[in-house]
Amino acid sequence: MNTFGRFFRCTTFGESHGRALGCVVDGCLPGILFSEEDLLPLLARRRPGMSPLSSPRKEEDKPVILSGVFEGKTTGTPVAMIVYNSDQRSGDYDAIKDLFRPGHADYTYQSRYGIRDHRGGGRSSGRETVSRVLAGGLAMKLLEKEGITISGSILEIHGETNPERFEEIIIAAKEGGDSVGGIVEIKISGCPAGIGSPVFEKLDSALASALMSVGAVKGVEIGDGFLSAGKFGSENNDCMGKDGFLSNHAGGILGGISNGEDIIVRFAVKPTPSIKKEQKTVSVSGEETLISTGGRHDPCIVPRVVVVAECMAALVIADGILAKKAIR
Repeated sequence: MNTFGRFFRCTTFGESHGRALGCVVDGCLPGILFSEEDLLPLLARRRPGMSPLSSPRKEEDKPVILSGVFEGKTTGTPVAMIVYNSDQRSGDYDAIKDLFRPGHADYTYQSRYGIRDHRGGGRSSGRETVSRVLAGGLAMKLLEKEGITISGSILEIHGETNPERFEEIIIAAKEGGDSVGGIVEIKISGCPAGIGSPVFEKLDSALASALMSVGAVKGVEIGDGFLSAGKFGSENNDCMGKDGFLSNHAGGILGGISNGEDIIVRFAVKPTPSIKKEQKTVSVSGEETLISTGGRHDPCIVPRVVVVAECMAALVIADGILAKKAIR
């Protein structure tokens, strides 16, 4: 599926080395102030080539709103947005087009479709997330009217929790022809109680699903998450007083529904699979060989994935807000 959401629905399209990437958002309320300028800061945070810690691929990532906005406000009709690719080097992949890259979706895409775009992985590339930022940027403008804010931060890089060492660790991995991953936390503030459904569309499951749909994410936890498994119920419960909750071990969600506290979500990001170190693999014909992935790749995707996660969280909350409005 390339469509996300029920009430605030976005369909994304485009490949890493295709002409463009974009999305169509349907269900956005009319009257939301929105322009390309709102998207530029978000796209800049996701954009490659901005530091030695990211891919040197140079993309301007200038968004164009094609429909659904008139005189600076959404009209309630589908909002179509696009970003054109300008710095593809598809030839970088010619030498390995018949090899399955370790850690990538090459083998699984071939198994599912019987055909794949070898140029940077096509839809499985991290560049696919441009479309998510476009849609999430619009969702954030809707949430802004509701007084809801979303922020992300890096907690760990390769097991290190000291932010002063993050750059050092990433550069060392790059110089060694390798890569590293990390852990990111997302905080959603101002979300009212009552967002989410109690059974199959729980807010925590929706957030987990949204974040796990990002290619590099391999694990998600809400609130205290895995730590809660080692606690007593008396330690883990969020007791209440006349002024509200006395703690927030649940991460702002109870029974699949927001409780008005900050929603806290953490997720694990794997090391970038494209590395220069030689690794074992096989060709499409089954022959064993060694592969070193050339081209331009991030030694650590964590810094650029933060804004993508914020945007995915925004899509979930926007959808939940509209769902509550429909029910009430």
